Amino acid sequence: MTFLSILCALLIEQMKPLRADNQIYSEIKRLATRMESWFNAGESGNGRLGWFLMMATLMVPTAAIYWVLSHYEMVFAKFAWNVLIVYLTLGFRHYSHYFTSIQYALNAGDDAQARTLLAEWTRQDTVGLDTTEIARLAVEKSLITTHRNVFGVFFWFLMPVGPACAVMYRVAEYLARAWNEPDHMRNEAFGQFAARAFYWIDWIPVRLTAIAFAVVGNFEDAIYAWRNFASRWSDEARGIILAAGGGAMGVRLGTPLENAPRAVPIDAATVDFSDADTDVLPGEEPSVRALQSTVGLVWRALLLWMMLLLLLSGAVFLG
Repeated sequence: MTFLSILCALLIEQMKPLRADNQIYSEIKRLATRMESWFNAGESGNGRLGWFLMMATLMVPTAAIYWVLSHYEMVFAKFAWNVLIVYLTLGFRHYSHYFTSIQYALNAGDDAQARTLLAEWTRQDTVGLDTTEIARLAVEKSLITTHRNVFGVFFWFLMPVGPACAVMYRVAEYLARAWNEPDHMRNEAFGQFAARAFYWIDWIPVRLTAIAFAVVGNFEDAIYAWRNFASRWSDEARGIILAAGGGAMGVRLGTPLENAPRAVPIDAATVDFSDADTDVLPGEEPSVRALQSTVGLVWRALLLWMMLLLLLSGAVFLG
């Protein structure tokens, strides 16, 4: 049932994508804002209390409905509930229009339009970016978004009380951003627990996504980049996904500072430059072709996940 629930949700989303600004998401965002205004007293303990209350508010009803449907063996209703929750928590098509439009703009040589679309998507200043930088940021945003909106949800949906766990993952990801990234929330103690909680919730899914990218791409380069370069990102999870994804595609992701070897105080006279290339992230600079490579990588990784889910479901059914 897990495999069929995810498959049906994916098919429904392909036919009718759920907008990122839909009413349900808007209500959750408003609730998170209220929680922050009610509990934010400048201490990390307040953030912990607000986080758990937010999770309980959304997870308990989801789990209760799932339990009732399971207890009374309402198979079709339980299946429909699973499909609905997966559909609401997945985001495979939420932002695909941005990525596709940027790809079309770059292919047409319209860098100005590509910069405008990228700024709307990433909420970053894109003035003055060249084609390489636009392509790099679009690829990076796509890989991170796909992991958090698709593969992370897959992992937690496989857990007991899957719908509630899927809700937990997506809400935890949102709170980690909403209570830390806005200018008025940066460096505040209130959001520290939300960020740390999502780090641990996402610890296994991040590594499974990196492994999936390696399996369906250039395995050796993906593993090499993961082992030797992921730590150069300030965000560990982001570093793992981008290093493995870039290595799998043969594309050099990250800023020059992130790609550069870390400075270590040494005596220049004792340096052996024979292994200098080992400090260079493998791959080519991102180009328009990298956008198409990203689409292929994501779809292959998605098919790998679905195949594994099918095999797992088959083993459980036969067992």
